[in-house]
Amino acid sequence: MCYFSHCFPYTYSDLQEDLTKIEKDGNCQNYFYRGTLTRTLAGNKCEYLSITSKDKDPSSAKAKAKKGIFISARVHPGESNSSWMMKGLIDYLVSKTPEARALRDNFVFKIVPILNPDGVINGNYRCSLAG
Repeated sequence: MCYFSHCFPYTYSDLQEDLTKIEKDGNCQNYFYRGTLTRTLAGNKCEYLSITSKDKDPSSAKAKAKKGIFISARVHPGESNSSWMMKGLIDYLVSKTPEARALRDNFVFKIVPILNPDGVINGNYRCSLAG
């Protein structure tokens, strides 16, 4: 048997490893939060991330003025190229560059890196477990 892929795979396990590495980085703890948005039909975590600099006073005008940016990937599980793009975006937003710091200071990024984890885990191309 022979399998072909139009893009190098990016698995649910790859995401878990990448997010765990970021969580363990002491610098990222000041602006990186990982949570569970929901559980899927198969019981897998559909995770979300919040990336923003923490303000000393969350009720300050500057903190309230931050605009939110929502980004998601892998609605269709076969589109692994979107996970590679998301990985690059997340890596950039948590980096030490002055531009990334400015983005975190001025925006709140809400990210769902894999919106259809069941489909990704089961190797589906366009659907979840519910079809």
